[in-house]
Amino acid sequence: MRWVNREPDRKQRLALGAVPILLLVIVYLFAAYSRHAVNPADKILPLPSGMATALWAQMTKADVLSGTVVFWADTLASLQRLCLGLAIATLMALLVGLVLGALPPVRATFGPLVTGIAVIPPIALLPILFVALGLGETAKVALIVIGIAPVMIRDVAGHVGTLPREMLAKAQTLGAGSWQILIRVALPQAMPRLILALRLALGPAWVFLISAEAIASDVGLGYRIFLVRRYLAMDVIIPYVAWIALLAIAMDWGLRTLSQKAFPWAHGASH
Repeated sequence: MRWVNREPDRKQRLALGAVPILLLVIVYLFAAYSRHAVNPADKILPLPSGMATALWAQMTKADVLSGTVVFWADTLASLQRLCLGLAIATLMALLVGLVLGALPPVRATFGPLVTGIAVIPPIALLPILFVALGLGETAKVALIVIGIAPVMIRDVAGHVGTLPREMLAKAQTLGAGSWQILIRVALPQAMPRLILALRLALGPAWVFLISAEAIASDVGLGYRIFLVRRYLAMDVIIPYVAWIALLAIAMDWGLRTLSQKAFPWAHGASH
């Protein structure tokens, strides 16, 4: 059987997906133990025991000034900023994307503007945001929104704009107006695409969040990573990066599950 026709079942997918991860872990362990055999005080590739000790200290140590536990305070602060930025960007993508995709005059008027904003590197706007909005939470959330909203809007608008013309013609034949078509026809079709666009935006959203926290913040996962890097504390940095990856994977899994449960027809389900 040709490989293009092979479809692994769930257990096979889990096993196949675990193979490269295990290989990376083995390679890291080999390199770390080799470096520590030469230099027991090596900080570049910490041993698992060292990372576990450092992470436990972060998870149990209270900050001197705030009195909060460092690890959980960083996690909560980052998730609050990230979720707020994602929520605003998703709402904008839904509203603006629907209108741009379904109404050609609006698309012709505002489409170039959205495209222009989407191609601007958001990190380049960070100094402008800090000057205009200050160094507080608003600028950090705004960077996430500016970074992902235009791309999500273009994705949703493009999907809505390619809906079959027969579908729109049938709705108009039944007496539907423009706004009824938006709500009754375009919106249900756009929702699965919106969730997919949000899943694809998770990675860039984390990048913008970490960048903003690294430059101007006193709490957050990105802030902590860039704070301890000056001490070459890789035993803290690597667990924090792994934690960010786990959070991102969990969010992606939740969104994928939501899409499959709420819109099974968009995933090839027969009913």
